[in-house]
Amino acid sequence: MRCVFLISGILLLIGCSPKPDRTETIQQIQEILSKPTGTFALAYKDLITGDEILINEHELFHAASTMKTPVMVEVYRQAAAGKFSLKDSILIKNEFISILDGSPYSITRESDSDTLIYDHIGEKRTVYSLMHDMIIISSNLATNLIVELVDAKNVNQTMRAMGANDIQILRGVEDTKAYEAGMNNQVTAYDLMLLFEKIDKEEIVNEEASMAMMDILLDQKFNDIIPAKLPANVKVAHKTGFITGVHHDSGIVFLPDGKKYVLVLLSKGLKDETAGIEAMANVSELLYHYTTQK
Repeated sequence: MRCVFLISGILLLIGCSPKPDRTETIQQIQEILSKPTGTFALAYKDLITGDEILINEHELFHAASTMKTPVMVEVYRQAAAGKFSLKDSILIKNEFISILDGSPYSITRESDSDTLIYDHIGEKRTVYSLMHDMIIISSNLATNLIVELVDAKNVNQTMRAMGANDIQILRGVEDTKAYEAGMNNQVTAYDLMLLFEKIDKEEIVNEEASMAMMDILLDQKFNDIIPAKLPANVKVAHKTGFITGVHHDSGIVFLPDGKKYVLVLLSKGLKDETAGIEAMANVSELLYHYTTQK
């Protein structure tokens, strides 16, 4: 028996019983991702069965805003260690130090998905509030305030301790001098998969912290890749990231029947960003069908 799906104009046949063909599914993913010009990576892991599909999983990508998930992890780690409380207040400012040469720089409202925070410079907000906006609306100004609080070096140390050996967090965002010098945050699909799996298993910091992080990720407001073509009753706890030519999404997909899986989709060198986003959304839809038919 075969299930037939029409995805992005491609007629896909997926075995429905007793288990879909894994090799065929991988070929279909590669076909979808071959259409746009660019480089893609994928990491899929069924959190019930352990089934994995990995494509370019160790390829390094500019992290864009996917770096904000490791930063959130470090916030909870330091809070659990008693370095600060999530209820503590931080002064909202807009001057940061470049990691290249120590010169000051600011973030422009126009370059940030969170424009409202700029109306509150000089005021105070809690660590939790800033961290929440860092994830769900990808606030760049909030991110830099949080990175300054926890220190990027500590984020890297925490990632290494959990086995994510290739995630590299050097700085906050919009440090143009550092960017132009190639001093950038980097991720791999494999390491992000590992991170989300550990959040699901409640192995990040402790059970309470893992559950709190999951709740924040479930409130994500940017939903144009992994959740875009999934049914409304499917929940996705995820974090996106994008800069010119780069679009990512990474998270955990929860199905109504209790099945769940990690999915990480990374891209770079996209000539047509709309086509790249569409292709990744189609892959997400395909892997949803692959999981439901198992």
